[in-house]
Amino acid sequence: MKKFILTSIVIITIISMALNGTNSPAKASQSDISAKLIRFHVIANSDDKIDQNLKLKVRDSVLKYISPKLKNCTSIGQSRSILNKENKNIKKIAETVIKQNGYKYYVTTALSKENFPVKTYGNITLPQGKYEAYRIIIGTGKGQNWWCVMFPPLCFVDITKGDVAYQKTEKEMKTVLSNNEYNTVDNTVSSKKIIVKFKLEEIINNIFS
Repeated sequence: MKKFILTSIVIITIISMALNGTNSPAKASQSDISAKLIRFHVIANSDDKIDQNLKLKVRDSVLKYISPKLKNCTSIGQSRSILNKENKNIKKIAETVIKQNGYKYYVTTALSKENFPVKTYGNITLPQGKYEAYRIIIGTGKGQNWWCVMFPPLCFVDITKGDVAYQKTEKEMKTVLSNNEYNTVDNTVSSKKIIVKFKLEEIINNIFS
């Protein structure tokens, strides 16, 4: 078994080196990137269509309230402070939406560090690892989640709008990430290479976790 694992690691390492190229500049680490971001997740009670629609209604109401307050934040600390201050109000908004739609699901809201798999948001692909995230968990929280980047404020960027959205995302991300860090998550140049690289890193991390 140990021999199989070691062999697998060697193969993965070789593939990863081939994908990156030996002369490519060093990529920024996941911890470098995650230290500068706050993610936003709304997690549905279940994957039932009604629960998923309810999740989106909660998302819309919460973003309508909190986005103007986060819009002009210039640091992650400032955003964190606002989210902690507004946590009770956000929870109340979520509970009100749920009640108005005829449900009695309880709501959990928290700013915490959580482990996430590789995720793509428009032209950004974030590697697997721990990120600070503001999470709204509806009921059992066993359904699919909706997510965006809360700092820098990207939650109102419509990622379906192609180049316009990509330019906005790039501009906002570059206000907090260095060029090297941004190039690490930018999937527009070579999306397959970036996504495969992150997947390989995720596999390695899972082997040793």
